[in-house]
Amino acid sequence: MTTSREIRLAARPVGEPGPANFEFATVDVSSPAEGQVLVRNTWMSVDPYMRGRMDDVPSYIPPFALGTALEGSAVGEVVASRAESVPVGATVTHFQGWREYAVLDAASATVVDTSLAPAEAFLGPLGTTGLSAYAALTRTAPVREGDVVFVSAAAGAVGSVAGQLARKLGASRVIGSAGGPHKTRKLIDDFGYDAAIDYRQGSLAEQLAKAAPGGIDVYLDAVAGDHLEAAIDAMRPGGRIAMVGAISGYNATGAVPGPGNLFTAAAKEVTLRGMLVTNHLDLFAEWIPKAASWLADGTLRTEVTVEEGIERAPDAFLGMMRGANTGKMLVRLGETR
Repeated sequence: MTTSREIRLAARPVGEPGPANFEFATVDVSSPAEGQVLVRNTWMSVDPYMRGRMDDVPSYIPPFALGTALEGSAVGEVVASRAESVPVGATVTHFQGWREYAVLDAASATVVDTSLAPAEAFLGPLGTTGLSAYAALTRTAPVREGDVVFVSAAAGAVGSVAGQLARKLGASRVIGSAGGPHKTRKLIDDFGYDAAIDYRQGSLAEQLAKAAPGGIDVYLDAVAGDHLEAAIDAMRPGGRIAMVGAISGYNATGAVPGPGNLFTAAAKEVTLRGMLVTNHLDLFAEWIPKAASWLADGTLRTEVTVEEGIERAPDAFLGMMRGANTGKMLVRLGETR
């Protein structure tokens, strides 16, 4: 038996989650059965969508169960295997994070090539967050040559990639929204944005109108609420919106107000389309080689915010939900041997 520490959902939150919603447990992990592998997790991800899974409501993904380990993306080293396709020593990504060791079917593990990038990059720019930016700006709300692009949560895991990607796709001007002067400086100095809006400083709509006086063509929406309303007002005719998240309402305890100007979108013939990255996993085959090449030559810049140890995973999640991270928020569980 292998001993593993894990984080469980202790109680469903009402409004903003806190430490009391999590509990720590130590369990024995059995050896893998035929067709399975035992993975020692080295990195795990915390992501905004996890807040929705803490509520017992119907959604596109089942809610977390009380009293059991939470789930999420992780990367680790295979330390025992009964599957020829995934040998001992391989580095794999999978969906059993929030724990130090995981037994899983080999079919649920994806072997990654760490010669392309460090293992943790497969949870960020080479993982579903990077893929979210790519799918949003090539399929859901495709960027065309000369477009003006606006990105919310622009200093986060998706947004920090999206701004640079929009430029590579031909955007003439890229505008990002973030909270606070440190993050807005990062947008321009590190993440390739032409203009940065601090949504904490005055009217978002007025700031966007100043940054894009001629309007915008594409909006990548991770926030909803006032950001979506401002983007609709700023849209040029035929504009495109990719809705990848709505973090402004994730902790709401009542009805969340929608934009009051939806008919403006109709009048401008704006396309507003939701996106689930799980429906675009086929793009990994083209995204990973491109992104790995850009990481290697320095034309794609990324940043991570790291908490150390499984016991810090709840703090990492709570901090990420409050905007404490720049780039991807990760928890380091242990180094690959």
